[in-house]
Amino acid sequence: MEYGLRGMGYVSPSHPHLLTKTNHPSYFNILSKDLTLLHNNTFLFTMKTDIEIARESELKNIYEIAKNIQLPEEYVIPYGKNMAKVQLEAQQQEQQKKSNLILVTSITPTKAGIGKTTVSIGLALGLNKIGKNAVVALREPSLGPCFGMKGGAAGGGYAQVLPMENINLHFTGDFHAITSAHNTLSALLDNYIYQNRAEANGIKEILWKRVLDVNDRSLRYITTGLRGNANGVPQESGFDITPASEIMAIMCLATDIDDLRRRIENILLGYRYDGSMFTVKDLGVAGAITVLLKDALNPNLVQTTENTAAFIHGGPFANIAHGCNSVLATKMAMSYGDYVITEAGFGADLGAEKFFDIKCRKSSLQPKLTVVVATAQGLKMHGGVTLENIKDKHIEGIKKGLENLQKHVENLRSFGQSIVVAFNKYATDSSEEIQLVEDYCRANGLGFAVNNAFVEGGTGAIALANEVIQMIETNPSQPLQFPYSDELTIADKIKAVATKIYGATAVTFSPIAQKKLNQIKGTKLDLFPVCIAKTQYSFSADASAYGVAQDFTIAINDLVINNGAEFIVAIAGDIMRMPGLPKVPQATKIDLVNGLVEGLS
Repeated sequence: MEYGLRGMGYVSPSHPHLLTKTNHPSYFNILSKDLTLLHNNTFLFTMKTDIEIARESELKNIYEIAKNIQLPEEYVIPYGKNMAKVQLEAQQQEQQKKSNLILVTSITPTKAGIGKTTVSIGLALGLNKIGKNAVVALREPSLGPCFGMKGGAAGGGYAQVLPMENINLHFTGDFHAITSAHNTLSALLDNYIYQNRAEANGIKEILWKRVLDVNDRSLRYITTGLRGNANGVPQESGFDITPASEIMAIMCLATDIDDLRRRIENILLGYRYDGSMFTVKDLGVAGAITVLLKDALNPNLVQTTENTAAFIHGGPFANIAHGCNSVLATKMAMSYGDYVITEAGFGADLGAEKFFDIKCRKSSLQPKLTVVVATAQGLKMHGGVTLENIKDKHIEGIKKGLENLQKHVENLRSFGQSIVVAFNKYATDSSEEIQLVEDYCRANGLGFAVNNAFVEGGTGAIALANEVIQMIETNPSQPLQFPYSDELTIADKIKAVATKIYGATAVTFSPIAQKKLNQIKGTKLDLFPVCIAKTQYSFSADASAYGVAQDFTIAINDLVINNGAEFIVAIAGDIMRMPGLPKVPQATKIDLVNGLVEGLS
């Protein structure tokens, strides 16, 4: 079985790959311990699994990692030897102004992913290799995908954040704190409804659901309060996954503990019979919810496979939420790194758009550059090549697939971004395919570099690091230009993203969505940015419409009012805020063997 081909090719020891000097000369940059000489200049390549590489990496004490970036020890709250929370007082605003923020995004991904996290970590390693002070700021993995489709989200190969088992599992407890805070609020709301059910002006419509950091389709729609009066008031409800929680978004956008509490107070729980909003402030429990989140608000400090500092904090998905790590973690990284690399989830139409339109709009962050990750397999998929043949050489498929990259480039340039394309190399990629992509990039004024960090660590990202530095120094991004202004209505903001970024010809609103639009119109909610929840596999809401979808309509089925996070979520197509598990979940491969975790990647 193959383990997620990334970098220069990653295969399991049970399925080794044969390399020869004639057809894969660049592979001889691979660490010699992964090569075995057979005969006639043929080598057996059996690269270690992610978790094996992680275990063999020599971790430094977290205080030493902090010292390396001149982070004062008094601000470091250790969670064991290799992880820590960092107090918010450690931020250095003057240094933040000098730091160069770099966003990593990608073309529209395949189901196997494109490798943005590996590229983000690898770029930080590469920049440090060439003498720059670089720090990476990433999202925390969710347990749902770890035990579902992905098996982990801490990078891969020799470009990982460590300790990967902890980061992929319970880490410092941030997700549990958010889940507990969200569901405590649900319980308090249900109790309020039960205790005040006889009041004339009670709550008519409840908007607040529950969350769980598990992929569980059976919980999408539930009924609570059954089996008699003593068990509460019967009502329909449901579960979202924790990364879709408004409290997750609030933690990722809050600037300090006071702002966190203010946003929690403003969470819209429902509407009274007179049509007025019922918020957490009305419930009177904002203080209690803030208490549950006070430690989680502090960013987490860990390290990479090459002991580079990494801040990992927050984890909203980009297909159902705003897809960025916390503002606090980004600014903390910018306080101690001259170059800070951060990632936005899924393709640039989702993650990058939300990074700019929500995170940057609200925090005044200004990226100096955007790196777009592309793979030959991803381009071929968008060029009409079938999944069965996606690893075969296919020049015409690459050419056609470049249309997907071009659409993302046009979108990013509309935001004012300068762009470098990072070609994430797989074992099956031919030199002709790679050259075709490079020629396209050079002809269109884009930076280009092959990324080999998966197999070679920082050494494999030196070319990418040099390309990034050259672009920042000669052609940095312009001040951000947004596709819509704050003054537009929510409906017009949704239309702006759908038509300008996705390429839709029209947007329709269901009766439920239209009702929410009517509730929003003329209120302060109209000033919020929008966050469109849709499939990550296409520019349209149809997951099977690869390449660049044409002549399509985006159907908005519902709106979620995030009054605390201060943005409006528009649910497009059949996207679910609680994912399901695949037929064979990654959980079937995860085990504890002789005291060691196996199966994470």
